[in-house]
Amino acid sequence: MSVTIKDIAERAGVSFSTVSKALRDSPLVQEITKQRILEIALELGYRPNIAARRLVSNKSWTIGVVWPSVERFAPSALITRINNELAKYDYTTLLSINQTEQAIETFLRLQCDAILVFYDREGEGVQTFTDQQSVPILYYGVNGLTPFTTIDATRSKAIELAVEHLVALGHERIAYVGNIKSKDPLQSEKVTSFIEQMSKYNLELTTESLLPMKSLDTYEGYITTKQLLTLPNRPSAIISGSYDLTKGILRATNELQIRVPEQLSVVSYDNIRQMDELEVPITAVGVDLTEIVNTTVQTLLLMIDQKVSLPSVYLEPTLVTRSSTSPFMG
Repeated sequence: MSVTIKDIAERAGVSFSTVSKALRDSPLVQEITKQRILEIALELGYRPNIAARRLVSNKSWTIGVVWPSVERFAPSALITRINNELAKYDYTTLLSINQTEQAIETFLRLQCDAILVFYDREGEGVQTFTDQQSVPILYYGVNGLTPFTTIDATRSKAIELAVEHLVALGHERIAYVGNIKSKDPLQSEKVTSFIEQMSKYNLELTTESLLPMKSLDTYEGYITTKQLLTLPNRPSAIISGSYDLTKGILRATNELQIRVPEQLSVVSYDNIRQMDELEVPITAVGVDLTEIVNTTVQTLLLMIDQKVSLPSVYLEPTLVTRSSTSPFMG
């Protein structure tokens, strides 16, 4: 026989209402009471009745997430943090790596309370879902590509900060390691910004400054960097398009016995704490992961509550200086 809130209330000697509030982590319940109720619920093997809960609240307490990749580290770290933060509000995330339109249709059928779409699909055009009905859709990507509310991490500004930092250190031969031919707007925005910044500072943009790559994985970063660093006029600094690529860059410098930052300065996109844990702590640009998570979750919750679209949000990137960059030594 399944355990109910009534069973927990009787064991704890409190009202049904108190148990319900405690299970929802309500601040209206004293912490000591809340912990006792949670311990009893765990001991009795309580499982919430999702169907009954939906009837009472008119919510499914689920959020559908359209996800581009489970392979790259930074996106995986982001979705883990978002999932954990939503769990604090009693939401369950449903993850789909199907094509965006197919995933959204599935989440609509499942009556999710909101849908979060990470726009990172090569060759995928603007979505056709203009009627959100009662289900809000939030994009994480580049604002203006869809008619929906978007969280935009302004990647172009991040690359601008990276180039500015290296130029201030005296570097002129700067290369960008990233997927320069990708149709993914999240990647092409970085490449475009790099080209614009090189022009702004009257720096030579050679073929070697932007070598073609097949992917954004660590091995591709390793192969490309080895090629760059064996050139007669090799760069004195590299801007990496992602954390995964940066790991490949460091592997190549180790193999070629090129010291970072004495012989090569490295700045990486992806402002995550793991940059500080690499063998050489990496100077990084981008929006802090915690800010992305908090903004995304709070925007979702507000859209669910108000059942309307909200203005798109632009997040400001920052530069975190670590020991992977130093003045150009000639």
